[in-house]
Amino acid sequence: MNHKLDQIDRALIRQLQRDERLSQRELAELVGLSQNACWRRLKLLEERGVISGQRVLINRRALGKNLVVFTMLRTRSHSKDWLTKFRRHVISIPDVVDFYRIGGDYDYMIKIVTEDMESFDSAYQRLIDTIELDAVTSYFAMEAIIEDRPFPV
Repeated sequence: MNHKLDQIDRALIRQLQRDERLSQRELAELVGLSQNACWRRLKLLEERGVISGQRVLINRRALGKNLVVFTMLRTRSHSKDWLTKFRRHVISIPDVVDFYRIGGDYDYMIKIVTEDMESFDSAYQRLIDTIELDAVTSYFAMEAIIEDRPFPV
């Protein structure tokens, strides 16, 4: 769904991406609305599915999550039952933070964020343990140049 956003909607989204902890009063002041008008706009954006929930960005290094790995997966099977089982399996691995079905040489890409190589190996072993895969290739991030960047609106 593609929703037309006006300048006020865009301003609300930009402010929320900068600081999701803003009170409605603060947010209303920043975008030039009354508090009630701001609340109505936010509710409409939620109802239209433009925004959902609020998150706090976590400094992964402060939690000891120093290793970021992008793992590419190629599969042999693409049946509905296999895909359902595979998706449940991958989602059950706590260190998997992003999971995409992709086009190209590989079928899936997952992002694993974990403490160190030993922790990654545990996640990797769990990943390949019960699911038949054709190929698994991992790329280790050396530096995060941009991470958790807000969406341009």
